Amino acid sequence: MEDIKKMIRDIPDFPQKGIIFRDITTAVKDSKTMKKIIDYIVEQFKDEKIDYVAGIESRGFIFGMPVAYSLGCGFIPIRKPGKLPAETISIEYELEYGKDKIEIHKDAIEKGKKVLLIDDLLATGGTAAAAAKLIQQVGELKGIGFVIELTALKGREKLPKDVKVVSMAKY
Repeated sequence: MEDIKKMIRDIPDFPQKGIIFRDITTAVKDSKTMKKIIDYIVEQFKDEKIDYVAGIESRGFIFGMPVAYSLGCGFIPIRKPGKLPAETISIEYELEYGKDKIEIHKDAIEKGKKVLLIDDLLATGGTAAAAAKLIQQVGELKGIGFVIELTALKGREKLPKDVKVVSMAKY
C-alpha cells in the first residue's frame, strides 16, 4: 500500500518535538485515495455480515461512515464523555500520561449484533482496546480496521487476539 503512504503527509515535531505526525488530511482530500482506503477496509470485512460499524471520535467517523454505507449497515459513534445525548456506557483507559474515557449510547448495539470498529490510526492501542471492550459488553466484535498502524508502538498487542485486525499503511 505504498501509494497510500505517499498520500499521507508527514509533519515532524507535532504535537511535540521528536514525533512525526501522520496527517491523513492530504489523503482524504484526494477522491481516488479516499476511495482506495474505503474499498480496502470494505474488502477485508465484506463477508463478515456486519450489522454496525463503530467509529472512534473523530477521525474514525471520517472512515467509518462510508465503510458502513458500503457494507449496507448502520453507524455507531464512540465519543468522548458528555458528547452523546442519551444514556451511555463508558470505559476509562490509560494513556501515556494519565487517563481518558470514551462512551457509546447504552442502546446503540443490540445483544449479539456484529460490529466492525474503525479508526484512522493504531498507535499504542489504548483507545482502540477500550472501544473494543465497550463493544464486547453488548455485541460481537468481528473486526477492527485502521488506515495507519505505527508498528513500533505495538498497539496491536493490546487488541483482542480473536478479532481480525487490519491496517492499510504500516510505519
